[in-house]
Amino acid sequence: MASVFIYHVVGDLTVGKPELVEFSETETVESAIRLIGECTEGGIPVWKKKLHKGLIESAESRQQRFVGIVNSMDIIAFLAKESNSLDQEKAMKTPVAEVVVPNNSLLKEVDAGTRLIDALEMMKQGVRRLLVPKSVVWKGMSKRFSILYNGKWLKNLDNSSSAAAGSSSNSNRPSSTPSRDKFCCLSREDVLRFIIGCLGALAPIPLSSISSLGAITPQYSHIDASSPATEAIRNRRQDPCAVAVIETTPSGQHKIIGEISASRLWKCDYVAAAWALANLSAGQFVMGVEDSMTPASFPDFSLNSAIQGGGSSGGSRLQKFSSRSIGFFSNPTSPTVSDVRTMYRGRSTPLTCKVTSSLAAVMAQMLSHRATHVWVTEDDSEDTLVGLVSYTDILFAVTKHPSTVAAQMP
Repeated sequence: MASVFIYHVVGDLTVGKPELVEFSETETVESAIRLIGECTEGGIPVWKKKLHKGLIESAESRQQRFVGIVNSMDIIAFLAKESNSLDQEKAMKTPVAEVVVPNNSLLKEVDAGTRLIDALEMMKQGVRRLLVPKSVVWKGMSKRFSILYNGKWLKNLDNSSSAAAGSSSNSNRPSSTPSRDKFCCLSREDVLRFIIGCLGALAPIPLSSISSLGAITPQYSHIDASSPATEAIRNRRQDPCAVAVIETTPSGQHKIIGEISASRLWKCDYVAAAWALANLSAGQFVMGVEDSMTPASFPDFSLNSAIQGGGSSGGSRLQKFSSRSIGFFSNPTSPTVSDVRTMYRGRSTPLTCKVTSSLAAVMAQMLSHRATHVWVTEDDSEDTLVGLVSYTDILFAVTKHPSTVAAQMP
């Protein structure tokens, strides 16, 4: 296992992180849409309100107040319900508590002095966010376990106490003085950015292929292009929250033509995407449908720009549905399932890699696109799907022992 994960602590990743501002379960869906485009992994941690303001809260109490993480797919699925499509204004004012999927295990509070390797183990087991106290003073027990900031080792602040601590059972763990009730939140994306900054220390893992590392998950959610797009909601996994839209060949192989996922939809026009999800096939949803629809078949939406992902200011405007509004370009010809593979897909093209792609290349893809996953295709085919690589797969791969990886390499 790379020493970089043992000698660094969670606090090293919190430099420059803003203080956490809790998003309450009583906030509206409209507020969640406005905020979600600025959040990592396309999701927002949702909290219950504090019962007693001003009092110092225990870690256990904070954990109990955490509800779950709401993402763009949750919101679009909610807006796509028939009752909500009939009264969009009411749907937008709905509390997020009615939309978020409760899962208290997605977040865990850790001390800033927690070893990075221990944090990675938590994330490998399903934790998506780490709640870290904002620290004002660091105390390292030795240079080996001191804290590295801006390329400089911080000296021990109290040599005498350090000597005394050397005989204790906790001598290998740095400590910090936390600031009361001030926290920052680390995501798996933050961890991945740290990892890609120290690839040399992880050799030969980063340059190894994802197949040799066993980093490909062969089980994935998928729906046929001719199926209703709403099936993506029923078939989706929670991590990653993504469904492949496929066409099955006579030999039984899956040809990926697009995807419906939280990371693809987090900055979309949520109302338009909800209508498309409820009324179109999966193939139409991801490929673009302008040329196959008559003007009379377009619904009109009276939208406020504030409820569109990434929207800023402005009043109401009337907008005709377009696949561009949900983040995809149209095709030059009318789309049908039979010729879907030959279409120009533009931004609807899913993010893919080959089974022979290196782990470093896949990590770079995920970070540059701010994606939670990359679809994996066969080496000799652009769209024959074999699986996907997610955050969890990468964390398992980078914590492998280098000697194990070297033995698996041809």
